[in-house]
Amino acid sequence: MNRSIPATAAASSMRELTVRGVILGIVITLVFTAANVYFGLKAGLTFATSIPAAVISMALLKGLGGSNMQENNIVQTLASAAGTLSAIIFVLPGLVMVGWWSGFPFWMSFGVCALGGILGVMYTIPLRRALVTGSDLPYPEGVACAEVLKVGSAAASGSAAEQENKAGLLAVTLSALVSAGFAVVVATRIFAGNVATYFRIGDKGSATGFDFSLSFALFAVGHLVGLWVGLSMLLGLLIGWLGLVPVFTALHPAAGSLVDVAQAAWAQRVRFVGAGTIGVAAIWTLVKLVRPVVSGLRGAMAAARVRKSGQADTLPRTERDLPIGLVGLITLISLLPIGWMLLHFGLVAGLRAQITLLVIGALVFVVLMSFFVSAVCGYMAGLIGSSNSPLSGVGILVIIAAALLLVLGVAPSLPVGAQPALVAFALFVTSVVFAVATIANNNLQDLKTGQLVDATPWKQQVALVIGVIAGAAVIPPVLDLLLKAYGFAGMPGTNPALALAAPQAALISALAQGVIEHKLDWSMIGLGAAIGVVIVSSTNCWRGAARPRACRRWRWAGHLPAHLDHADGGDRRHRRLDF
Repeated sequence: MNRSIPATAAASSMRELTVRGVILGIVITLVFTAANVYFGLKAGLTFATSIPAAVISMALLKGLGGSNMQENNIVQTLASAAGTLSAIIFVLPGLVMVGWWSGFPFWMSFGVCALGGILGVMYTIPLRRALVTGSDLPYPEGVACAEVLKVGSAAASGSAAEQENKAGLLAVTLSALVSAGFAVVVATRIFAGNVATYFRIGDKGSATGFDFSLSFALFAVGHLVGLWVGLSMLLGLLIGWLGLVPVFTALHPAAGSLVDVAQAAWAQRVRFVGAGTIGVAAIWTLVKLVRPVVSGLRGAMAAARVRKSGQADTLPRTERDLPIGLVGLITLISLLPIGWMLLHFGLVAGLRAQITLLVIGALVFVVLMSFFVSAVCGYMAGLIGSSNSPLSGVGILVIIAAALLLVLGVAPSLPVGAQPALVAFALFVTSVVFAVATIANNNLQDLKTGQLVDATPWKQQVALVIGVIAGAAVIPPVLDLLLKAYGFAGMPGTNPALALAAPQAALISALAQGVIEHKLDWSMIGLGAAIGVVIVSSTNCWRGAARPRACRRWRWAGHLPAHLDHADGGDRRHRRLDF
């Protein structure tokens, strides 16, 4: 098994968790979290902030003197945790979209983000040994960030490191100015920032279209997530809008303009096909994670036994996590205010008749589902990077599971008029679990960086908690500001030309309403699930994961996924892990 060699000796004791590093990380957090919230709502895509944060940290701390690789690593860890937490916008705006909230109440929104994020940190600590130190997962962003830190460290060539820092800070500054300038030009209508057109295909009445958005900021996001992620998104766009939308508009003719017909086909059918496909991929990933999760728990328990025997000093500094007993205590303490929030939300929603069952059931759901999504997201982040991890699939699985449990266990004893309240409750519970997922999606990536630069895991884990709290304080006011300035697509009184699409939140809200109000077209979910099964089966067969004879019938279907898999740069060791 490949084991990465640390940048410095494990016995070295350089300062890491410093006051100035924490302050700088929080300041960077304010900017990156706000940017990620905006891009997530606009384009349905968030990006990892580790590398930009590391570059800024090296440039600024270099000027103050006495900085080192480990201190810069703490800054990027703190900033990236908060930036990743902004993916909560894939669910939380749903409460506004369904009309339950008119804005984002600070303390409830802060509580969801902060408490869910802290649980995400705690849940991934037992997974570090299995998925980081004991795994050959590539962790593309974690490795890249470690290389950036090494280049900019004092251990590197002094003049080269200094020039690298200056160039990085200059690039960040100039890019920000150019992007802001273009945004002003678009706002003055000198250039169009968005171009959309719709048209018919053939003589069967098929309708489709495309929407082109020009933004320097989105160019930057594309650069951060990489070519293959962009190509994957393009492929999905082509399948959806040049394949499924024309088919469904031809099979189900409807009156109205081309725009209305095409958008209706996408909103009512195509996106649910995608939900089924993503759901199958997420379930398959979960199945493959059982063994690594068990291994990680065994490693954490073994470390706890070493501490109890009085031999804690025998553990290398680079293998010291927060004690597992403290992890359990923090987890229990975090669940108490989560229970109070669930109780308060249920009472305000008018669900008093079943409030005890709702709160207890929701807490159990949060505990169990959060651990599963932590494992899935941590594994996928290690495999393909935090920016590429299928958080949307996790959200889809969680909301469907939560909504089905409410329908089967609670809805029969409530009046029909309680359905909107149950939809809101399902979204609220899903938001808590999703906050766990977003942080788990990032933590192991940061811990991989720490492993490569000889960082202390428990100090990084403390920085992650600080970053979560800082990000949780930023997200609610930013969401409120964007809601008032732009609104969300489909909301009454919102200007469609300005509205933020918030595609994931819209889909997850629609799934909650469809399941609880019995309006969901399960055939679309089933079609998507069938597509997912074919892709997973054929891809695993293509990569030799099954017997060749059994795979021959599937080989035709696996050509495209295998072809797209050259993103690993020719290294075929990890291809079998993609699903």
